[in-house]
Amino acid sequence: MQGDRTDKRDTSAFNTWKDIIIPGNVDDGMTANGARLVDPLPLSKRKYLANFLGRAQGKVGRLQLIELAKQFPDKLESPELKLSGPDKLGRAEYFKHLQNAKFCLSPRGESSWTLRFYESFFVECVPVILSDQVELPFQNIVDYRQISIKWPSTRIGPELLDYLESIPDNDIEDMIAQGRKVRCLWVYAPESESCSAFTGIMWELQKKVTQFHQSTETFWLHNGSIVNRDLVEFSKWKPPLPLP
Repeated sequence: MQGDRTDKRDTSAFNTWKDIIIPGNVDDGMTANGARLVDPLPLSKRKYLANFLGRAQGKVGRLQLIELAKQFPDKLESPELKLSGPDKLGRAEYFKHLQNAKFCLSPRGESSWTLRFYESFFVECVPVILSDQVELPFQNIVDYRQISIKWPSTRIGPELLDYLESIPDNDIEDMIAQGRKVRCLWVYAPESESCSAFTGIMWELQKKVTQFHQSTETFWLHNGSIVNRDLVEFSKWKPPLPLP
């Protein structure tokens, strides 16, 4: 699965016990060593505070971002994407749009996940998640608080831009630097690579084995709750672990 606890019909589509979240397949042009289509810009050279690159798809959050960009065109870039025809946005141009802001906004779309979140790590803008029920991959390994922001989708408006504008560049640089350490987990690289999406997937599968309710480190109580050795319910665990 990729991305969200709900599907297009807003019904449950994720089972904690048997499902895992895997990252989307990022364009090779963003990740290939020595062949990247676009290199990240220094923060001081980025034109916009934030951007949203995507179609409205009739989604409230996306429509709000498009309207917000009209109100604050100097802060939020939201160009109309041409996905077909002679004016279709090319890959290199698309990446250049992404890299030209400090923050890349990632709202819920028609599907339950979006590539924008993963792509932001390679153009080195801080992803801002605007999808309340999102499920991200490898949450027991990656501390997403260090590399991204999650903002309530019900509070999309000038308040969001004010908040982002208040964040010092030093803090943004720190988040970007932390993101560089883990972005290899979004890449479906060859087995010879020590860090890849496959590595993360294997970690997740191993975790499912060791935390299955028959595990020697798993216990249950009279009320049906499943707990660990410290009598903490699985749902109340407080990973993820800090980044090294």
